[in-house]
Amino acid sequence: MSAAFINLVQRLQNGLIVSCQAPVDSPMHHPVVIAAMAQASINQGAVAIRLDTPAHVQAVSGQITAPIIGLWKQQIPEFDVYITPQFHHALAIAQAGADIIAIDATLRDRPGSETLESLIARIQTELGKPVMADVDTLDAAIAASRAGADLIGTTLYGYTAATQHQTPPGFDLLAQMVAAIDNPIICEGGIASPNMARQAMTLGAYAVVVGTAITGVDLQVKAYNVALQTALS
Repeated sequence: MSAAFINLVQRLQNGLIVSCQAPVDSPMHHPVVIAAMAQASINQGAVAIRLDTPAHVQAVSGQITAPIIGLWKQQIPEFDVYITPQFHHALAIAQAGADIIAIDATLRDRPGSETLESLIARIQTELGKPVMADVDTLDAAIAASRAGADLIGTTLYGYTAATQHQTPPGFDLLAQMVAAIDNPIICEGGIASPNMARQAMTLGAYAVVVGTAITGVDLQVKAYNVALQTALS
């Protein structure tokens, strides 16, 4: 890892990263709203922001100085990999202003001829950006480390066929990754309270990403309504 990459990654250490995302059919998905959520998060001490789509990265990049972890969710027919699956998606995110590029680093088949190793190398050398590898299993995390990823996150635990029987947060996976891998390990997925975030840190997380519990208005309101209706039925 270059000195520039190390300095950038160190800005995340022991901190809260807020994922500012919203469903595409929600009014919260507007870039202005996403940017406001990001600014509010930084104002209250978040060390970085995680964003989806070039439009949202661009909207936020001019408003904050904290690092932006950018990604672009793209559904490609016949492939389950969807978080920044190809280099041209990473290029668009980098050009929009992301400081770190997040990619799907699970062991699932990838679209095109590009391997995980070549994708990571191109992002690092051609775009000059560190890579956060989003994984679902320890095997995927080890493979991502060997492929050269700068950060590795538990992001996809519980969201792949291999882990669909599991429910985030992946604290067991987090502990295994911390023990087996030298890379900074980011705990992401299913963190629903400050106490859970603290637990992730005690297990060795380098930083913690929280999304829905902070910025997921649509999902939070839906969950409350479902609970209330269930109580009345």
